[in-house]
Amino acid sequence: MLTVNFNLFKIRDGDRFLDVGCGDGRHSYEAYRLNNGSGVICALDLDDLCLKKTKYVLDYMDQQSGSNGNRNVLCGDALNLPFKDASFDKILCAEVMEHVDDPDKGIEEMMRVLKPGGLLAVTVPTYVPEKTCWILDSDYYNHPGGHVRIFTAQGLVRMLRRHNLRVYAIRYEHAFHSIYWLLRCIFGLKNEEARVPAIYLRFLEMQIVTKSRFVSWVERILNFFFPKSIVIYTRKI
Repeated sequence: MLTVNFNLFKIRDGDRFLDVGCGDGRHSYEAYRLNNGSGVICALDLDDLCLKKTKYVLDYMDQQSGSNGNRNVLCGDALNLPFKDASFDKILCAEVMEHVDDPDKGIEEMMRVLKPGGLLAVTVPTYVPEKTCWILDSDYYNHPGGHVRIFTAQGLVRMLRRHNLRVYAIRYEHAFHSIYWLLRCIFGLKNEEARVPAIYLRFLEMQIVTKSRFVSWVERILNFFFPKSIVIYTRKI
């Protein structure tokens, strides 16, 4: 499931792409597919298990395509990126800034390694669903690796503009996932046996596999009311 729309955040042959906080690598896989192995893909995270999963899938993609693209899977900190200045054409940071102690420093680091005119896409949870989850269950944020801050759309846009980034698009995504996390918090985030969230999760998984056009259309409508994520697309001035 992609949060960033690659029709708005275009990956071109030869691009040097960095996925900051890649998680299981879903955006890195798509970027690697789109640039046809002709550029550089760097997937960076602090979680060793996530990095192993990302490397495994990228290796599998190589085997299936018969290519041997230039991609790197690295352990690294979003607040201290291990790259030279102006190293990348495109940088993506999906659902990371809500976890870090100093998001301004994170943006500053990404700006440092982004080339002039390069694109940066940042996604974070939206304010109302996030605030509601915090109220319903403290386990949502009060644990190692949990969310440490809540962003407003205006606040995030102001932060990006302070770093000489020009916003060229804003989108809202994943309303169905707002419902899932609200259910998890209502029934207890640590209650893995709760039936209602488990049943709803099966619906989400089925939609990811089947990609029903009707269900996708319903979610696009709901994204106007309670999206899970805001995606801000910017260009370095």
